[in-house]
Amino acid sequence: MEDYNKIIESLGVRYIKSKSIRIVQSLTVDNYYDVSNMIVLLHKGEISFGEERTKVKEGELLFIPGGRSVSISYGSGNTIKLSNEELLTNREKFLNSVVDPALIGTDPNSFSYVSFEAKVFDSVNFFTSLDIPPFIITDTPKLSQYILDTVQEDLADEAGKDRVININTDRIVVEIIRFILRKNLFVERLATNSTYFKDPRLLDIFAYIKKYLGGDLSNKVLAGVANVSEDYVGQYFKMLTGINPQDYIEYQRMEKAVDLLRTSKKSIREIGGEVGYKDTAYFCRRFKMMFGIPAGKMRRRESLMNI
Repeated sequence: MEDYNKIIESLGVRYIKSKSIRIVQSLTVDNYYDVSNMIVLLHKGEISFGEERTKVKEGELLFIPGGRSVSISYGSGNTIKLSNEELLTNREKFLNSVVDPALIGTDPNSFSYVSFEAKVFDSVNFFTSLDIPPFIITDTPKLSQYILDTVQEDLADEAGKDRVININTDRIVVEIIRFILRKNLFVERLATNSTYFKDPRLLDIFAYIKKYLGGDLSNKVLAGVANVSEDYVGQYFKMLTGINPQDYIEYQRMEKAVDLLRTSKKSIREIGGEVGYKDTAYFCRRFKMMFGIPAGKMRRRESLMNI
């Protein structure tokens, strides 16, 4: 347990957004994908996910780790199938935000969600690094309450709002990890992570990648950081993390690009350059390949989600 406590203590948690949503028309998004983690609390109605169309019961929670593409259906009966991109264009026909705190959970087809980051040593996405699928969380009244409190706090205009939301988001992350440990889920992956997060050479590589994300991050450079041979660094990195370093770097670059699209007014060309892509067209191709939508529509998505 001490190892897990150390990992929890090392986590940098960042709140992204929260909403309460009314399902206007049933739909299925075949390729939902986000770099942020999302925890969904189903108030009433139906939500199902994955190829097996696993159903979430009312009052249960669905956790979708960042970086996992998943099929997700909102509502019952025959659903209209949409891509992420199509949903952006027609979102108001299917999903409406609840803006009155008193109405949260009262609609017969509604859910609330919180999205957030949780990074080990402010570098590695913890839940993404576990490579775990979306899963249902049950019998966690405290977690459900933290989600409701966060959504209500976000809708309010009270002093200390941001601080309360950040505290709640920390609690949400801890409760998710506690559930995983109580249910003995993904134990082998957790144990592996607790081991490699202690490796100082790997931590040096993580820190270097974060600091120089827009620069030269070839295996030759990383080998120098870790003081291992260029031929060995890729094998070493993959042995400890399960992913080769260049794939990890691209994911980090795209994650940073999403954050800049959400939080800045920089052009797509500027954002591509800042995260290490000199060729804007290539950056746009890789972005769409990873997220299923163009970078410009990702920005539009964030505008729509904040309506």
